[in-house]
Amino acid sequence: MKVCARVIVSGRVQGVSFRAATAKEARALGLTGWVRNMQDGRVEAVFEGGKEKIEEMLAWCRKGPPAAKVTGLEIVYEKPGEAFAGFAVR
Repeated sequence: MKVCARVIVSGRVQGVSFRAATAKEARALGLTGWVRNMQDGRVEAVFEGGKEKIEEMLAWCRKGPPAAKVTGLEIVYEKPGEAFAGFAVR
């Protein structure tokens, strides 16, 4: 079953390679979508893939890369269907 999750990550998540590490992890899990910095200092990402792999990615996002300090994670499940070509850093 394909799932789509839009995630907003709060904390010290910019300037710590969060986007690059997120893309690497998502690709390793076979997920498609994108990740980007937001103007307010948070990071936003959209992940599409199998439910188990999405759950693994969300667990990773709760910690992030070693230099990050995640203080919050907002998750909204959306209807899958946008055809992403791989996983992009925006």
